[in-house]
Amino acid sequence: MRIVSLLPSSTEIVCALGFQDQLVARSHECDYPAGVETLPFVTAPKFNPDGRSYEVDQRVKAILQEAVSVYKIDADLLKSLTPDVLITQSQCEVCAVSLEEVERVACEWLDTPAEIVALEPNALEDVFADIQRVANALGEPARGEALVLQMRARMMDVAARTHVLLTRPTIACIEWIDPLMAAGNWIPTLVEMAGGTNLFGEAGQHSPWVTWDEIKAADPDVLVMMPCGYDMPTALREMPALTERADWQDLRAVREGKVFITDGNQYFNRPGPRLAESLEILAEILHPDDFNCGHEGMGWQRFGEND
Repeated sequence: MRIVSLLPSSTEIVCALGFQDQLVARSHECDYPAGVETLPFVTAPKFNPDGRSYEVDQRVKAILQEAVSVYKIDADLLKSLTPDVLITQSQCEVCAVSLEEVERVACEWLDTPAEIVALEPNALEDVFADIQRVANALGEPARGEALVLQMRARMMDVAARTHVLLTRPTIACIEWIDPLMAAGNWIPTLVEMAGGTNLFGEAGQHSPWVTWDEIKAADPDVLVMMPCGYDMPTALREMPALTERADWQDLRAVREGKVFITDGNQYFNRPGPRLAESLEILAEILHPDDFNCGHEGMGWQRFGEND
């Protein structure tokens, strides 16, 4: 079987199901697990992804006014790879090549039909369903069932431990820094399982834009940065958009040293197997006396330490 994965989370799902050796191409953003970076990539952004988060946001919005997708497909390369299965998504036009574009290229360019698997991870349960959907398409439904059971068990262990804790700190999870966007979709569920009280964003709903005044009014106990597509160094680079505000120090989380930077790109923004690690990261942040899963330094750090 010849598999082409067009987003990082589906690449991780394919590999976790044991099909890494049957991947023949990836998206330009797929970088995990080790080895997938050697595969040819068949997508590219239509915009310059470099620059400050405000500049990137403006470029993306400008493209979306004129096109369905902010990414393009190398149709010639895709045709030469003769894929049997194409895995994409229909959840977010900013996250990967649009389903409409994938269907168009497959119809117009491929000599032999390929099965298109479109994932739609709006909520945590959808992620489990998507894993099973990929496993079914690859002819190994039992592998999907086993992976989902493994993830559920690992995550329920965290939820069971936090359920008996007496405190549930309020938390604001920030998915984009400038302009401000809170995290929705599966993140509110992870926050609840990690023993926190989520302030912005609803489970199963797209991430909402928020204002600085709204964050100030909510005054969270904990502020967690998980910018979409950004690793920790890049997220740290964007922090002056907040820290240079005259009232930055007015936030309780700032005064008490409970602002955290995470690797949103590798963990929280990828609806796949590593959402289990994402949950553990939140538990470590919210309840440091009760959780030490070994993710500090790699998946998260306290803002102000080693910056």
